[in-house]
Amino acid sequence: MKACSSYGLCSGTVMVGAAMFALLGDGGPAALHAAQSPSQPAASGVPSAVSSSTEGARTDALPTTLGRFLAEYEQSLQSLVSYRAIRRLSVVARGGKMTASLKARTSLDPVNGFQFEVLEESGSGLLRSRVLHGALEAEQEAKRREKGAHGALTAANYRFGAGELTPGGLLRVAIHPVRKDSLLVEGSILLTNESADLVRMEGLLVKRPSFWTRKVTIVRDYARIDGVRVPVAMGSTADVLFAGKSTFSMSYEYESINDMPVGATAANAVSR
Repeated sequence: MKACSSYGLCSGTVMVGAAMFALLGDGGPAALHAAQSPSQPAASGVPSAVSSSTEGARTDALPTTLGRFLAEYEQSLQSLVSYRAIRRLSVVARGGKMTASLKARTSLDPVNGFQFEVLEESGSGLLRSRVLHGALEAEQEAKRREKGAHGALTAANYRFGAGELTPGGLLRVAIHPVRKDSLLVEGSILLTNESADLVRMEGLLVKRPSFWTRKVTIVRDYARIDGVRVPVAMGSTADVLFAGKSTFSMSYEYESINDMPVGATAANAVSR
């Protein structure tokens, strides 16, 4: 099989990238809501600060914490009006035989919507154009079409299950999609127990994004920067028919949020 000549490889991998952005709960200011797996290795480009190997006891704090989170989440969909950020994207396919990476300056504002400028790129030309450029273009199109509500963490999309405390003191809440949709995840969210802040979302897509793409694991990490909860890292791992395991990852380095400059320390801090 020639490099990426299989439609399954290119289509499957680009759909994983596109699915990642669709899961953001995107549309406009709602742009930034979705996933990341604590058990993934550091090589995936996704931080794994939260251990999920051992869960604690059930907690009676769930109704209060979850209720506060859902109320705050609805408000947070409007809290991010604009941003500028450097993003670093990478993809690995065919067991490491094909790789590509890209660095881009991205921006979002009410007038121009989502824009991106590629600063650096390397690796497989086909993966760069079909997957990395394709993922940013998919995000641009999702924002243009205001598709965010379909993947948002709301009662319209999810049932929220039992909560358990992790060894790190976070509250893990099970999430169950109310329908089969390629934007929805069967998995869990991690919340801070005291402030009900979203730290992470992770799980499996409940509907395959394409015929070629089998099981897709999605993970996303969040931080609060200058008072605004934003995503700081995301990644996915998929089994692609005839091509094996493929991985996609992306990190954010914020330059400004809501027209306010972000300091270097704050931009890279993960506030739990």
